[in-house]
Amino acid sequence: MVLKPATTGTKPPGAESEEQAARWVRGMFGRVASRYDLLNRVLSLSVDQHWRSRTVKRLSNILENPQARILDLCCGTGDLLLALEQRRGAFVFGSDFCHPMLTAAQQKILRQRRSSLLFEADALSLPLASDSFDLITIAFGFRNFSNYRNGLTELWRVLKPGGALALLEFSTPPNRIFNALYTFYSLRVLPKLGGWISGAPDAYQYLPESVKRFPDAPQLATEMQQAGFTKVEFERMTFGIVALHLGVKPAA
Repeated sequence: MVLKPATTGTKPPGAESEEQAARWVRGMFGRVASRYDLLNRVLSLSVDQHWRSRTVKRLSNILENPQARILDLCCGTGDLLLALEQRRGAFVFGSDFCHPMLTAAQQKILRQRRSSLLFEADALSLPLASDSFDLITIAFGFRNFSNYRNGLTELWRVLKPGGALALLEFSTPPNRIFNALYTFYSLRVLPKLGGWISGAPDAYQYLPESVKRFPDAPQLATEMQQAGFTKVEFERMTFGIVALHLGVKPAA
């Protein structure tokens, strides 16, 4: 097995520092927030809903604990957040560093008469006490961190001892033939279609490049272990287009 070289974080076009990378990502998501849900459904052929549903199912033992404190980080427009709350039957905290995304999430929460609590924050510097949450989830947001190692360190800090981290993220399909087909779609079709629907072509040029730079599933599992997480495992979905990584902060 050949692992990708370790990467420090996302690298948008023109960004020469972590601060510039974060600023570019925040602005990019702000530009596509109003059409983000439509883009997800069209570009994934609605398979993204299955990925989130599978994630919720894997976390059901924690969600069914009425005492558990749960945070959906990089919550975007709130799809995973609301799925977690529906399974849990009680509120879930949600956070994102892009205000237009949080606005869209809040509107969705009100329409569905849910009770999720939102706050705006940078995932690399959370305004939260250490040992605060029993579960932190991130769906398609960790890849956009400007520093993956620092991000894992911050998530570790905020989790309670015995708490779990769930990362649902795009990955590299292990099958060569399928990977070639997926690469063609992501480099040739997705940027044009995504740019046309969103009106922000740079955002959907960035997406496949960010996936290409991101650690593959085994490498991300290794980096989670190096950050101190135990019981690290991953599950590939849809031929490896995405992977769900799970890890636990050891009990004190």
